[in-house]
Amino acid sequence: MASALSYISFWEGKEIDATSIVIGKDLQDLNQKIATEFLKVLDTSIMASGRFTLALSGGSTPKSLYALLAGPEFQTQIPWPKVHLFWGDERCVPPDHPDSNYGMVHEAILSKVAIPAGNVHRIEGERDPRIAAASYERSLRRFFAIPEGQFPRFDLILLGLGEDGHTASLFPGSEALQESKRLVAAPYVEKLGSYRLTLTLPVLNHAANIFFLVAGKDKARVLRAVLREKGGSEVVPARLVQPVQGRLIWFVVGKQLL
Repeated sequence: MASALSYISFWEGKEIDATSIVIGKDLQDLNQKIATEFLKVLDTSIMASGRFTLALSGGSTPKSLYALLAGPEFQTQIPWPKVHLFWGDERCVPPDHPDSNYGMVHEAILSKVAIPAGNVHRIEGERDPRIAAASYERSLRRFFAIPEGQFPRFDLILLGLGEDGHTASLFPGSEALQESKRLVAAPYVEKLGSYRLTLTLPVLNHAANIFFLVAGKDKARVLRAVLREKGGSEVVPARLVQPVQGRLIWFVVGKQLL
């Protein structure tokens, strides 16, 4: 099978194709590129439906992006009352816990922009994991007005890449990787000794746009494994993110990672 890199186009000031890699010289440069493409997706979505649905990623890499979007350069370009924020995954902790993905986003974005409280759809990590997963699934079905057997179509989902190939809270060997019906799962992650809450692969793969954000030399090995199709998909869960009818864009700091 040909390397995935053979059909991935690199951004050189041109329109981004269905599957692309965008390279930034550093994290600041990359965030500017992400924010520019973010605004394009946002504008297109609002013109089409009157709203913009975004599932956020946790982790350290997107935090600086969130700060940029909430800063003076981009904040006024975003019609926040038309933006609906969701989370791709969450730790099983209260919202004010230092490990909370919601808490990180609150600090970086929510505390700085005029977004209606009703537009913020957090995962209740403080509840029993299975109850929290079922509750979030119900919330998604209500918001997107979809019955059992159908999946929501987010305008944009932001994802990160772990050193072990996980994305969202879909870890290698997890039973959640086999989920084909539920929207939200509550897998127990053995290596972490805790439960996590996560959108499932079918939800990710029904998105209109997926942006993977990757920075740090420690991600080089697993990024090559994802893009060059080496190893099993259960070993590298991020490779299972393959949008059905959407764009997949990798935003990467430095060509050396490839």
